[in-house]
Amino acid sequence: MNGTEFGNEPPGDSSAILLRIADCVGKAVIVAALLGELAVTFLNVLVRGLFGESFLWTDEIARIALSTLAFIGGVVAYRRGHHAILRLILDRLHPRASGVFLAAAKIMVLGLAILVFILSLTLVQGQWDRETPILEWPASVFVLPLTVSMPILALYAAENLRRLNRRTAALGIGLVAVIAALVLATKSLWLGPVSNSTSATVALLVLFVVSGIGLPIGFGLIGGAATYFWISGAPPMIALPQKMVDGTGNFVLLALPFFIFAGLIMERGGISQRLIAFVHALVGHLRGGLLQVMVISMYLVSGLSGSKTADVAAVGTSMRQMLAQEGYSAGEGAAVLASAAVMGDTVPPSLGILVLGSITQLSIASMFIGGIIPAAVIGVCLMVLIWLKSQRLNLPRRQRAPLRLMLRTGLVALVPLSMPAVLFIGILGGFATPTEVSSVAVVYGLLLATLVYRGMTLQALFSAALDSATLAGMILFILAAASSFSWALTVANLPQQLVQVLQTLQGSNVIFMLGSIALLVLTGMLLEGLPALNILAPLLVPIAGHFGFSGVHYGLVLLIAMGMGAFLPPAGVGFFVCCAIARTTIEQASRAMVPYLAVLVIGLLIVAFVPWFTLVLPRAFGFAE
Repeated sequence: MNGTEFGNEPPGDSSAILLRIADCVGKAVIVAALLGELAVTFLNVLVRGLFGESFLWTDEIARIALSTLAFIGGVVAYRRGHHAILRLILDRLHPRASGVFLAAAKIMVLGLAILVFILSLTLVQGQWDRETPILEWPASVFVLPLTVSMPILALYAAENLRRLNRRTAALGIGLVAVIAALVLATKSLWLGPVSNSTSATVALLVLFVVSGIGLPIGFGLIGGAATYFWISGAPPMIALPQKMVDGTGNFVLLALPFFIFAGLIMERGGISQRLIAFVHALVGHLRGGLLQVMVISMYLVSGLSGSKTADVAAVGTSMRQMLAQEGYSAGEGAAVLASAAVMGDTVPPSLGILVLGSITQLSIASMFIGGIIPAAVIGVCLMVLIWLKSQRLNLPRRQRAPLRLMLRTGLVALVPLSMPAVLFIGILGGFATPTEVSSVAVVYGLLLATLVYRGMTLQALFSAALDSATLAGMILFILAAASSFSWALTVANLPQQLVQVLQTLQGSNVIFMLGSIALLVLTGMLLEGLPALNILAPLLVPIAGHFGFSGVHYGLVLLIAMGMGAFLPPAGVGFFVCCAIARTTIEQASRAMVPYLAVLVIGLLIVAFVPWFTLVLPRAFGFAE
């Protein structure tokens, strides 16, 4: 990612001792929040299944756990360097200029941490006398993780700044100070003419500018929202922390850290490798077979983990050496890995589907079942391209695996392959919610990794829990920030303005669909996928209904377009991850990516304009719209 985890501070430094304490406490808190909520959710499933009753207080405990993971976990992720930044502009600057901008970004993180801390204190005080309905605890308990995390974030940002070259840090401080002074000095000149609608434009401009100079996406969203609240003056500034906390309040979001945890268990417990071995035994003998194996494996692994990061890591690291031994270029492997990851955006359990369902009125169960065929359509398109290229380039082929090997690897893979069946039976049969099913997926994966395959130790389990909580914290932090920013855009009447612009299309649903795809691809590339979805989906999904599109169909198209942007060279963060895993340069992978990108576009257009692929299964299972 875009940072390193610290741990080499001088032992006698008092600030180093404080940092170590903050590190240990932060890690312990988020792991406890993850494992504790996992135990509560899974126990609730068991109690309801055995006795037909549920714990009423689980929703409130879940909100506390989500708030803790989002804000404490988001800060731990910042400390470990997991908050991605946009390097499209920075990498093209002189190293000194790039360093100054990154220093300015660290100062902005420090300033935003202080601002949110002050505002959240007011929010805590205002909600202290209110009680939660079930547990009757102070309602401010949901805000406390945000309040506690901000001083720790400020400490980390200050430490990052202290580690910089003094001259670079001074120039960064000077740059921020000059810009702030100019804005405040000229406030009387420009603030009057700025209307409510143009305030949103300024907020968007601030978001893209500060993100472009190295401020992590989550903090850029907070900065954009704070800018709107300050300029417009319509909503009070306290709405900033309030909407951030509200953005983590949906119980269904608990499925996100659970599926990430399940994915890492699959990867580190050796379960994913067994699936890949089975697929390799089936199709590895084809010309270009290893690339075909990669596509099918990404489809299967996506259906087990829900975490695209875990999917890419599991398949990419398992196949990297095999590709090199058989003469495939690393750039080609990275391109296929990135293309197949786009396909995985609609394979259930998808984090994108969970987020989309939490911010819209779309049924998560409908999208889970509806995403199976669209992903297969794109996967088939990729496999056809690989077959054609293998004929032209005379790519290597292996000897067909013996039937005994196919049967043996198939039997080994049969147990993990039963997990999707468990997920679908639980959700479609109404036995459990997606969140509860995700807890079952974690426990199922734990049993396989520890008792059946014996591939995970207690230490590895704790490490997987910490990494899952950190990754989930980073994503939830971005979603919390995006919730505040998207609410600001809504207050600014941006949806109404967007409707007016779209009315000029004169009812052309084709142009609307193409425009939506282009918008999601572009913003998905610039805003790391999920933030773009969180901002745009609540605005676009209601409008899609006026153009005659099914919500489930349109939502799945948005997910694929978002994923394409995230894995699109040269700026897609997911594409960088694939290059790092394949151990190749961005330039080599980008050249190899060109034909696959064309096929991805074709596959996306097929899904977009042939709704049957997305709606046939939901209608067959009684989810007709």
